Amino acid sequence: MNHSLIYENPLKAETDIENFILEGQARIHFSEEGMEMENALSGSLGQKANYVLWCPEEFPEDIRVEWEFKPLTDMGLCMLFFGAAGKDGKDLFDRSLAERTGEYAQYHSGDINTFHVSYFRRKEPDERAFHTCNLRKSCGFHLVAQGADPIPGAEDASDFYQIAVEKQGNQVRFFVNQLLVFTFEDDGVTYGPLLGKGKIGFRQLAPLKACYRNLKVYAL
Repeated sequence: MNHSLIYENPLKAETDIENFILEGQARIHFSEEGMEMENALSGSLGQKANYVLWCPEEFPEDIRVEWEFKPLTDMGLCMLFFGAAGKDGKDLFDRSLAERTGEYAQYHSGDINTFHVSYFRRKEPDERAFHTCNLRKSCGFHLVAQGADPIPGAEDASDFYQIAVEKQGNQVRFFVNQLLVFTFEDDGVTYGPLLGKGKIGFRQLAPLKACYRNLKVYAL
């Protein structure tokens, strides 16, 4: 498979995300290791405390997204949105779309279409008891693929984990440290039409604190 690097961001300084778009409220700062994110609002506010940080770039439909991730605390959940665009061919940030403030329903059942993969799912009791990575397709909140999550708790996460998602044609693949966690083949009918070009964004649920670095996007 041919990979052509089309975007690279070390996520090591504020200038690296100066054009990124934050929906919701978050504390974002930078250490020697990378970009550290946590909620700015109390986790007691539920969905209102969660947020999404969007990369402003528009990416083609066939891509591989890579980043490095390290949990710093245990309670929470992480997602990557990819192939995200407004309905009816609109840009994700078209002003005619409803305002988004980090609450989940605005993303899975609003006026955007996107894939989102959730990993390091440690928010609810069932997520902590049985660790999985989930792929959903929206609009519609469709759970389309699931696999075991190999990332340990923060205490045992001694280093960063390389995470990657590939979206090519009608297939999606998700990897952690080159281990294939799941695949999904989209028939373009059951869960809506195939998704094309779009944007990517990191979502994090309170009260998790985690670190990210070395974001890369390849055209496939």
